[in-house]
Amino acid sequence: MNKAQKNEIIDKLRERFSRYPHFYLADSSALTVEQVNKLRRACFEGKVEMKVAKNTLIRKALESIEDSRYEAVYPALKGQTAIFFTENPKEPALIISRFRKEQGSEKPLLKLAYVDAEIYEGDGQLETLTRLKSKADLLGELIGLLQSPVHRVMGALQSGGQTLSGVLKTLESRTGA
Repeated sequence: MNKAQKNEIIDKLRERFSRYPHFYLADSSALTVEQVNKLRRACFEGKVEMKVAKNTLIRKALESIEDSRYEAVYPALKGQTAIFFTENPKEPALIISRFRKEQGSEKPLLKLAYVDAEIYEGDGQLETLTRLKSKADLLGELIGLLQSPVHRVMGALQSGGQTLSGVLKTLESRTGA
């Protein structure tokens, strides 16, 4: 691979690192070509972009962005590395988990996940990442929590007349009997 080709790959990687807010690094070294193709297909269906690149090119792409938050990523750049770029922070974790179950394997191993400027290091973090909620999910829950008391107050106000008249009728029937 000549220098021009390497620079082109670095530019493409830089563009993806800048465009996507979340990315995962995984060790895909023990996967066969058939397994890698299945994993790529699963990524495509889950709207996750999977790329395999040399660690030095990945590092140069991250260094060219000039963001100190990426420095914690550099130690994970060892061995064969697959990068999963995504808009949804938990989708790659779900894809990797499902893929492992289908294949009956522990590969690919999660090296690192960069989610909302937070670093999740090591394969032990995969389960935690599968339970992450997206910003849209969190906003929906927050709105639901805020609306719940309002709905209860509105319901009480709307049914207040019926409840009050029912109480008065009950009291009247007791005193009349």
